[in-house]
Amino acid sequence: MNTAILQYLRANGEQLDVEIAEALDMPHAQVQRHLSQLSAAGEVICCHVTRYSGEKKIEGMSYRLSAHVPPRAPGRKPGAAKQNASSEDN
Repeated sequence: MNTAILQYLRANGEQLDVEIAEALDMPHAQVQRHLSQLSAAGEVICCHVTRYSGEKKIEGMSYRLSAHVPPRAPGRKPGAAKQNASSEDN
């Protein structure tokens, strides 16, 4: 089951434990148990978060893959034109 959680986080990025449980159709307590094992092994990083949806306060644990750096977004980047222009001057 840990591999399913890791694959889900790899595909969807940072998620709340409640969202992971809902997406994988598992009981919340079971997901928390698996996530604590993955956290102890260093596979995932967790932090306590508070989110607001309108006036509704949502508290939970947020999880993401350990040492996962998302790929750069496609398209032009700020400062790219400056680097190209300075390299053409030389």
